[in-house]
This record gives sequence, C-alpha cells and structure tokens, in this order.
Amino acid sequence: MFERRIEEAGLNSWPALQQLLFDGWIIRFAQGYTKRANSVTPLYPSLLPVEEKIVQCEHLYEQQHLPTTFRLISFSEESHELEQLLAQRGYRYLDRTLVMSTQLSSGAARGNPACHVLSLADWFPIYISFNERYSELQHLHRALLECISTPLIYAALYQQDKPVACGLGVLEHELFGLFDIVTDPALRRKGYSTQLVTAMLDWGRQHGAQYAYLQVVDANQPAQQLYAKIGFQHCYYYWYRQRP
Repeated sequence: MFERRIEEAGLNSWPALQQLLFDGWIIRFAQGYTKRANSVTPLYPSLLPVEEKIVQCEHLYEQQHLPTTFRLISFSEESHELEQLLAQRGYRYLDRTLVMSTQLSSGAARGNPACHVLSLADWFPIYISFNERYSELQHLHRALLECISTPLIYAALYQQDKPVACGLGVLEHELFGLFDIVTDPALRRKGYSTQLVTAMLDWGRQHGAQYAYLQVVDANQPAQQLYAKIGFQHCYYYWYRQRP
C-alpha cells in the first residue's frame, strides 16, 4: 500500500528519541517535542484487545510525564475503531493534517544557484531565526535531527547573500520527504518557498527519488495551495486524540 509506505518513511525521517513496537502499534517518545514524535501510531494489524492496549499506553506515557496521544491515520481501519473508543474515554480531537505526494519526473534538474546545501551546524540557526515555535525545546529538535539515519539535505535559499527560506529533505529509497519548510516571516508571499521546494525536489530526483511527500496542517490553506501549484496532491490524512 503506497500510503503505508509513505507513513513508514515519514516515521523514519522524523525519528523519536525512544520507540517501542507493541502489537502493531508504534509508540514514540521525545520528551514532548512535537506530537508526531510523542504519540502512538496504529500502523499494522494487531491481536491483543484494544482497550487493554490503550491502558498500557497510558501507563507508559504517565511514566514519561507526557499526555497520552494517539496519531490516527485515515487509511487504517483500526484507527477508525480507536477513534470511537478514545472519544468515549474523553480524548480530545487535535490537528487534522494532510499528507500530500507527487511523482517526480525524470527530466533534467532545473537547479537554483541561490539554493545552498548546508551542514546541520550552519542550517539550524537559520531555521531557529525563522521559526519561534517550540523555542524552548529546540535542543530536542536538534537531537531528533541528529538521529536521522538516511541521506538528507539541509537546504537554504539565499537572496543577496542572505538566507530567506530553509528546509529539510530526507531520502528513503524511492521516497523523498520534505520537512521544516519555513520562510523568513518578513519576506513571505514572495515565492521563496516555491523556489526552495523546487530546488529540493531536484536534489531528491538526482539522488534517485521517484516520489516526494510532505505533511501540512489542514488549517494551513496557503501552504496547501502553494504545494498544489508545484504538483502535490492529497494522499491521506491523520489526526490526533489526546488524553486530557
């Protein structure tokens, strides 16, 4: 299933600091940095009673001093069963997120001389300067990035020797994932994100990627429109249920 393959690549490309496999569920911990890295994803068929497994997950997250969070995916039948059980247990609904994908053409790379491939040490301060979200947990963000084990690109777009946008691309076999795409808040709506993403897709294509994917919050309509213009289409979606 293409959706599950993207889901596997996405989990590998955005690793947690700790991860457990529990009867088809993937349980992840990262000291609270992002829900994606601190949640349970039911990805494969399971055998144990579901309510028994929920209680076990709650116990594990209590030990980590984190809220129990489930990340439910639209193509999983078990996710829809869990949705009802978690709602009955008082879990609140959070952050519907679209996963978009596109097939990469085999044409020649267009390139962008203003897009630079950087080291993590050079890229990370640029990202922090453009994105104040989770500012007190950026040491955990960097720790997660250092855990990525597959080929990647830390890219930044420059104008007049000044960075204006940056992003992370992670390659896993035939799939190229885009993460942490952000533009200087003072320079948005100037097409810089489009230039950056286009250059990053060229890099992925040159390194053997056949498809690209990304994740965007459902409420972020401008980003969805931008990616649609580049060729990305809706593939599946996921959402969270979090214990109060």
